[in-house]
Amino acid sequence: MLHSFEQSIYKVMTASGSGTSFYLKDKNVFVTNYHVVGSYKKVSLQDKDGIRHLASVVLVNPQEDVAFLKVEGSFDIPQLEINDTPGLQQGDKVFIAGYPFGMPFTVTEGVVSAPSQLVDGRKLIQTDAAVNPGNSGGPMLNAAGKVIGITSSKFNNADNMGFAIPVTTLTEEFNALSQVTSDAFHLVCDSCAALISERAEFCLSCGQNIDVKYFDEPALSELSSFCEQAIAGLGVNPVLARQGQEFWSFHYDSALVRLFIYNNSYLYATSPINQIPMQAMGPFLEELLSTDIGPYQLGLQDKEAFISYRVYITDIFSTRQKEINANITGLFKKANEMDDYFVQKFGAKYSVHSLKNK
Repeated sequence: MLHSFEQSIYKVMTASGSGTSFYLKDKNVFVTNYHVVGSYKKVSLQDKDGIRHLASVVLVNPQEDVAFLKVEGSFDIPQLEINDTPGLQQGDKVFIAGYPFGMPFTVTEGVVSAPSQLVDGRKLIQTDAAVNPGNSGGPMLNAAGKVIGITSSKFNNADNMGFAIPVTTLTEEFNALSQVTSDAFHLVCDSCAALISERAEFCLSCGQNIDVKYFDEPALSELSSFCEQAIAGLGVNPVLARQGQEFWSFHYDSALVRLFIYNNSYLYATSPINQIPMQAMGPFLEELLSTDIGPYQLGLQDKEAFISYRVYITDIFSTRQKEINANITGLFKKANEMDDYFVQKFGAKYSVHSLKNK
């Protein structure tokens, strides 16, 4: 029964990391933690099939650690119901669903350790079910498969202590959604619950001081800006390519490509192109290791052939910047050329990550 809800639970990805969200069909919004999206106003959502969607952050309440996201259009996926009736008991069975550590969809099972545990001035649901980084923002489900909480956190260095925000405490936030008619950003005043849509230092309704950091988009580093300009040059939205801190991953044509920083010294662009053909392994490896396609390199890892490009970070901010940008975009195009070449010449299969295997 719980497996069917996988379609309603999406990975959230930003330039800072990843988390989980879940879709409420009747409200046409995705729910997650505020600390998952932070001050980003646009984030990437990925479904169980790896398809990504650009989402707008439309409503946040940092004090309650909740955020609501909208994607243009609607989703034909099962309704995920909310259990907003009080009465949760110690020992009740619960399930934590999400994408721990950015891995594929996972469900863990446990029981309610405390239905109303006081943590930092808030009453949370405590469970012994496994909660890991990346689960944040996902649903806590009861035995009937209904959402009873939003997975929020765990104590570091403590086993079997996970927490969720009870959905019964979010009545004001759910009511406020009816006032959000666009994809514009809104902040909930923690004093009077008024919605604030423009950058302000205080609430116009009650005078409560507002931290303007909630309205400011996090600034990208100079290196991240360079990488995202290269990605945009391929016609790919960089927001959809973000996979965490200085790490990007996306498909260009059919090939999966990755761009990341290694050891604080190098920028790597790499793409898995083919699986090693068992019937023609010798000739395949000989050509793979002897072919000069500079400035790129061919190599092997985990029974797959890769094409890669490595450059010192310091070289990016030199007179070679345009050359390096061209080399990065050129690698992504070369990946789609080389995988076809090895298929035709040696009968090699495409990489397991290639869209040509879908």
